[in-house]
Amino acid sequence: MRWALVKVSLAVTAMVVVAFAVPLGLVIREMARDRAFSNAEREAAAVAPALSITTDREQLERVVAAAGSDAGMAVHIPAPGDGSGDATDIGRQRATDEDIAAVREMGRASTTEEVGGGSTLLQPVALSSGEIAVVEVYVPESAVTNGVGTAWAVLAAVGAALIVGSVAVADRLGVRMVQPARRLVDGAHELGEGRLGARVPEEGPDELRRAAVAFNSMADQVVQLLANERELAADLSHRLRTPLTVLRLNAASLGDGPAAEQTRAAVEQLEREVDTIIRTARDAKPQTAAAGPGAGCDAAEVVRERMGFWSALAEDEGRKWRVAGADRPVRIPVARADLAASLDALLGNVFRHTAEGTAFAVDLHNGEDAVIVLVSDAGAGIADPEAAMARGRGSGTDGSTGLGLDIVRRMAESTGGDVRIGASVLGGTEVRIWIQLDGRTAPARRGHRGAVRRRRQGRTQARAKTQTQTQTQTSAPSPAVRAGRDH
Repeated sequence: MRWALVKVSLAVTAMVVVAFAVPLGLVIREMARDRAFSNAEREAAAVAPALSITTDREQLERVVAAAGSDAGMAVHIPAPGDGSGDATDIGRQRATDEDIAAVREMGRASTTEEVGGGSTLLQPVALSSGEIAVVEVYVPESAVTNGVGTAWAVLAAVGAALIVGSVAVADRLGVRMVQPARRLVDGAHELGEGRLGARVPEEGPDELRRAAVAFNSMADQVVQLLANERELAADLSHRLRTPLTVLRLNAASLGDGPAAEQTRAAVEQLEREVDTIIRTARDAKPQTAAAGPGAGCDAAEVVRERMGFWSALAEDEGRKWRVAGADRPVRIPVARADLAASLDALLGNVFRHTAEGTAFAVDLHNGEDAVIVLVSDAGAGIADPEAAMARGRGSGTDGSTGLGLDIVRRMAESTGGDVRIGASVLGGTEVRIWIQLDGRTAPARRGHRGAVRRRRQGRTQARAKTQTQTQTQTSAPSPAVRAGRDH
C-alpha cells in the first residue's frame, strides 16, 4: 500500500507539473522574443526623426552611432526618383534586397528569420522627398533567448521540488496507514499463536483505529471466553467434591478387606484427579453476571434442602447442627444451582477441615435490602482468612484448592454483595455471605462518599444485629429447633 501511494502521487504530480510547466516555458520564450524585438523597434524609432529631416550620410552615421547600435543597425535610402543621386546604405546589411524591397512596397515593419545567427527587424520610414527608407535592426539569437534558460531552470527546479515533496508526503501518509495495519497483522499473528495478552495500539487513521478497537475488544472477549470455559471446568469439578465426600465417608465405614481398600483407593484417586482438574483451570478469573429481573430462588428452601442432605453425614460423624431463619420464604436474585453450590462448598469445607463431632450451623437473615447467610462451625478456625479468600490458595491441606470460597464470592458479588470470614460464636469459623437484593453495586464502587458511609453504617448495624441474634439463638434455641433440629 505504501509504494502504491508513492507511485500514484508521483504520476499525478508529474502530470500536473508537465501540464503547467511546458506551456509556461513556451510563454516565457515568447515573452523574451517580444522583448528583444520591442527593443529593436525603439532603436529604429530613434533614427526615424533624423531620416525625415536629412539624408546626409555623415549626419545619419552620427545618429546611428548615437543610438548605440551602429554594429547592428543599417539604413537603406533609395535613390531619388529624379535620378539626381545614388542609393545610400549605412551600416552592415544582413537582410536580402528582396526583403528590403518588399517592406518598402508594403509600407509596414517586418522581420526576417535566420539571418547571420539571428533575426532582423525592417522598419520603413518616409523621407521628405516622398521616398521610403528602410531601417534594419539586427536582433541576435542571444537577445531573443536572454533569460529563457534561467526561467526554464527555475521551472524545472520548482517542478522537481513539487514532485519530491508530493512523494515525501505520500510516503509519510503511507507509513501512517501501513504501520497500524502491520501492528494489527502482528497482533493477529500473536493472538493466533496463543499469546492472549497481544493488543494493538488504538492509533492511526480513523478506520484503522476503529479496527484496532474492534481487535482489542475481540481479544478481550477471547480471553474472557477461555477464562469462562476454564472456570466452568473448575466449578463443575469442584461440585463433584460433595458426592466425593459422601463416597469417602461411606468408604471409611466399609471396614477392612481387599474390596474396602480398593474402594478407598479409588475414591482417593478420584479426588486427586478432581484436584488436578481444578488446579489446571484455576488461573482463569471469570465474570459472574447478575441475575436478570424475575430470576432467583427461595433461599430458605435451598437451605432446608441442602441441610437435609448434609444432616445424614452429620449424624454419621456425630456432629450437632442447627438451622435458623429458614422457616419462611426468602427470595434472592441468585440462581438456585448457584446458591446450592455455594452452600455445598461451605458445608463440604466444614466436613473436610474439621474433626468428626464438630458442630456447625446455618443462619438465614432477611433484611430490607440484603439477605445474610451465615455458615459457622466450632472447629479450630482459619488462621489466614485473606489467603483463604484468594483464588487458588486454600488451607494448605490435601484436597483443598481454594475454589470453594471463590464460588461463594462470585455468587455474592454477582448481586453487589460480598463474602467475609471471621470468628463464629461457636468458637470456630464464620463465613458471612451478603446477598444484595436491589441489584446495585456496592456503594464504594460507585464512588459516592455519602452513600458509602450510609451503607457501611447499615452493614455495621446489620452485623451487630446478626451477631446478637446468633448469640441469642445459640444460647436459647427456638422450640422448633429444640424439637426437631438439634441432634
